[in-house]
Amino acid sequence: MHRLLVAPALLVAALWSAPCLAQARNQLGPLCTTSTTPADQMIDACNKIIALKVFQGEQLAGIYFWRSVGWTKKADYSKVIADATESLRLFPNQAAYNQRGAAYYNKGEYDIAIADYDDALKLGPPNSTIHHNRGNAWRVKGDYAKAIADYDDSIKISPSALSFQNRGISKQALGDLDGALADINQAIRLDPMLAQPLVHRTTIWRAKGDFDRAIADGTEAIRLATDKPPVNFMTPPNSVLITAYTFRGLAYEAKGDFEHAKADYRTALSVTASDAGSKANQASAKVRLSLVSEPPAPAQQKATTAPSPAPTATSRGKRMALIIGNGAYSHVKALPNPANDARALAKSLRDIGFTVSEGIDLDRTAMQKITRDFLRDAARAQVAVVYYAGHGVQVDGRNYLIPVDVELKAGSSMTEAMIDMDTIMAGLDDQVRTNILIFDACRNNPMAPQVAAAGTNRAIEGASGLAAPTSLGAGATLGAGTLIAFATAPGQVALDGEGANSPFSAALSHHIGTRGLEVQQMLTRVRAEVVSSTKNKQVPWSNSSLLGEVYLAER
Repeated sequence: MHRLLVAPALLVAALWSAPCLAQARNQLGPLCTTSTTPADQMIDACNKIIALKVFQGEQLAGIYFWRSVGWTKKADYSKVIADATESLRLFPNQAAYNQRGAAYYNKGEYDIAIADYDDALKLGPPNSTIHHNRGNAWRVKGDYAKAIADYDDSIKISPSALSFQNRGISKQALGDLDGALADINQAIRLDPMLAQPLVHRTTIWRAKGDFDRAIADGTEAIRLATDKPPVNFMTPPNSVLITAYTFRGLAYEAKGDFEHAKADYRTALSVTASDAGSKANQASAKVRLSLVSEPPAPAQQKATTAPSPAPTATSRGKRMALIIGNGAYSHVKALPNPANDARALAKSLRDIGFTVSEGIDLDRTAMQKITRDFLRDAARAQVAVVYYAGHGVQVDGRNYLIPVDVELKAGSSMTEAMIDMDTIMAGLDDQVRTNILIFDACRNNPMAPQVAAAGTNRAIEGASGLAAPTSLGAGATLGAGTLIAFATAPGQVALDGEGANSPFSAALSHHIGTRGLEVQQMLTRVRAEVVSSTKNKQVPWSNSSLLGEVYLAER
């Protein structure tokens, strides 16, 4: 988060330079146009001024701008956008563009936010705050080079603790931990009472394996955020506190102190979230709390990894993979190849040094167990790979992986019998790990009557496919090093193939162990091979926020 406000001095001056009613100027004006006025009083005063109908043009634009400030305090971003848009219609100005851009940012619409910041900078003059805010949007999108460039410009114009902090976060995302630490330390020197830099320094210490320092920074950040909440109303309410508890919880969990981790996750979930980033952190806290709170469910089917009776910290830097192949379905057409696909990929990953959890033809209980055990053990992994072959469906915009014993019947409990892909993604959401998620699954809706006619492909029926993952754009930390790949393009069928393996898995197993091949280059080779072998019937699809080059096999 950490957006800043452009002080609209020109708007204020223009507003009161014109003749107006004494009541508006002497009573309502200060309430409407003072940033410290409580939100409801501010909005009410601005409403009354607008109702007087004594202003127009530039003066009226100022009133709409200030009312948008009131809506920002209430985190009602749709109304912020409406009022800022009206302000811009009446009189284009930097303050309103920045305000609307911040609202779009909070709604997770980063491209639109960047467009507003671009327009603000075109109006001139150069502005440190707008460069800072645009840098935030580039950072959330995963374009860290552009983010750093904007923070550089912001610091040149007017150095601030938040710009140093966010530049440090961007450097950390690119793997420059020492550069990140230097910037975060500078932010703390500039404003030692600011909680945000301490929150983010927790992730640097954790990435360096210094969990005690991470916990100490998280503790101090929580104290500051509690005793002195951020006064910048552009920072969403409670966002710093939620992030601090979530990040300290991750540090406790990495250290193996699960009781303190559980307490932090519970506290993070108890705080009201208003913005996309806070909600994403809470989604992660919810999954991590579940993982460290409950013992693994008893397995009905044996996977190839031994069950662990309780959460255990794994060695830092470990490379782990979860491989599942489901084909022996009881209530829809069975698929002949997922078991072969999973075994082949598991072998390829073991050959290049991964610790692999492998499950074949898992029912709901066994699939939940192996997934939860993997997410629990991956807390301190450096690289996590998840691969699933089998049936998968989209229900109400969310993607689900299907155990072999599930009956696909309409009803409120249908999704409870499946594995939610978003839960897996939230469980892996972390700034200090690279995640590679690969799904060779169907891309169709299970609710149509064609369920029984699945045939020999991985489609349940011929409707729309799996939803493109939204987590990468929702403000979560998941964007700090994640690649998600599907065996086929949206809306298309992933073929099971005529041989022992699906076209996608055959190509993946062929290329994934190639030493010195960067993972996105590897997927490009896989895509080309699949397109060729299927005669253009299947085109693999991926979405990446990886930070630079990632090699699954050593160079």
